[in-house]
Amino acid sequence: MKKETIISLIITLVVGLVTFYIFLPPINLHSLGFLTYLLFLLIVFTICNSLGSIVSRRKFKDIMFATKYLVIGCIIIFAYIFIGNIVCSPIFMSKSYSERITINQDNDFVTDVKEVDFNKLPLLDKDSTEKLGDRVMGRMPEMVSQYYVSDYYTQINYDGKIVRVTPLEYNGFFKWIKNKSKGIVGYITVNSVDGSSELVELKSGIKYSNSAYFSKYLKRHLRFNYPTFIFGDENFELDNDGNPYWIVPVIKYTAVGLKRDVKGVVIVNPINGETKYYSVGEVPSWVDHVYDADLIIEQADDWGMYQKGFLNTIFSQTGVVMTTDGYNYLVQDDDVYLYTGITSVSSDESNIGFILTNMRTKETNFYQVPGAEEYSAMASAEGQVQQMKYTSTFPLLINLNNRPTYLVSLKDNAGLVKMYGFVDVEDYQKVVVTDASLGIEKAKENYLNNMPSTSTGKEENKVITIENITSVVIDGNTYYYITDTEGSKYKVSIKVEKDILPFLNKGSVVEVYYNSKTDVTSITKSTRLKVPFCMLNTKLLDKQLKSNYNLSILFI
Repeated sequence: MKKETIISLIITLVVGLVTFYIFLPPINLHSLGFLTYLLFLLIVFTICNSLGSIVSRRKFKDIMFATKYLVIGCIIIFAYIFIGNIVCSPIFMSKSYSERITINQDNDFVTDVKEVDFNKLPLLDKDSTEKLGDRVMGRMPEMVSQYYVSDYYTQINYDGKIVRVTPLEYNGFFKWIKNKSKGIVGYITVNSVDGSSELVELKSGIKYSNSAYFSKYLKRHLRFNYPTFIFGDENFELDNDGNPYWIVPVIKYTAVGLKRDVKGVVIVNPINGETKYYSVGEVPSWVDHVYDADLIIEQADDWGMYQKGFLNTIFSQTGVVMTTDGYNYLVQDDDVYLYTGITSVSSDESNIGFILTNMRTKETNFYQVPGAEEYSAMASAEGQVQQMKYTSTFPLLINLNNRPTYLVSLKDNAGLVKMYGFVDVEDYQKVVVTDASLGIEKAKENYLNNMPSTSTGKEENKVITIENITSVVIDGNTYYYITDTEGSKYKVSIKVEKDILPFLNKGSVVEVYYNSKTDVTSITKSTRLKVPFCMLNTKLLDKQLKSNYNLSILFI
């Protein structure tokens, strides 16, 4: 072997080790980063060998000898990428793309999604959470100069509460030098329901993070422990005892960068650096995020796109659907779920339904609930207060009175929540907004009272005799409160039966319909009030009224 070739190999090896330490490519042929790294080393070797030949005043053919290996290497790498990715593309493997995610379509929204509990509803979005986290840090001036608040804010279910959690980070290289022995002092939690926030200080600080350096840099620590793994974006989470961990998905590909999926996770203890790999079926139940939202959206889009083959997506597009822009999270049974709408490929302003995906297991259910697309619902809520120029958050999907309903927060220019808006999923023109200062329960009550037609649960009915009926005005709306002869209490908006309610009095016999019996039962709009003619104040009912209103009469 010629002297310049040996020297070129040594230089290439040194350059390769340095660049590997800096850029940390996975040693994996499914990674485009690794193939690019190999190509870079070939170029380095070729340049060094050519320069060595020139210095040694060798012939032109000796210089071209090294270039030949570069050309061969490039041809092999590009052929591997091109041929492999064509063969494994949706053109030839559309069925496998549609099966990247299994979506159960035999589901009922009311059965699967529990009636909303506003004490467990994450009303705060990430932007509002970040403001609260910054306030916590601002109250500790001794820490502000050393650390800053990271922007992870992972939403998790911790200790029965829905919180977003994020670590502190070193505020630069010199602050890391000063504090590396004790580590990062803690993390911040923000309750997504009531906005309470706190800095949790750790007995032993976080040593491994993305703001640390050298061997304590999280990505370098992972690469040296798992040189062949392709990693996704890490999440910061807490176990059931409040101990912090990095949850890092391990990605698998078909060919080069195609059909991304998660095959497992590496859980890293950020305090001592201990790591452990779990396959997707073995991940501890306290972990909430194994799959990231972008991956779920990508796989759901492939499911909607390729169910009937690749050519169908180009020509007839029969049954082709896709996810809507944007998503949000729900929390149920100690798990975090991703929600997004499903709409036709024509991208109109309506959804044909929506999916809920468990972020730990990827179990996904589709609910066929035709209705408003999320951004249409947001615009509808904003339109109610257009003079205020409030902007809407992306909707939360909730089960309100056995009906899918969007809940949005309306913010001012400073990012403060000023109003809550409820929008009916099936008809986004049915929207009611309420001042946020009155509380979410008041907003719910205001919505149900103003939009009684949103109750579509299984109705019950009962014939009652009125013992007492009283009308009151609340927020400019008239409500009737009824007590029957058995002591049961009911309430009903004037909008339910505006032509009958004013004429009821003590002794009237009515048949009421409602969705569920409570301390004060709400009568729904679908209620048919059957009134005995003899109990009405007939002087107030003219013939025109009785002819316009199809009054059902019970004779007693």
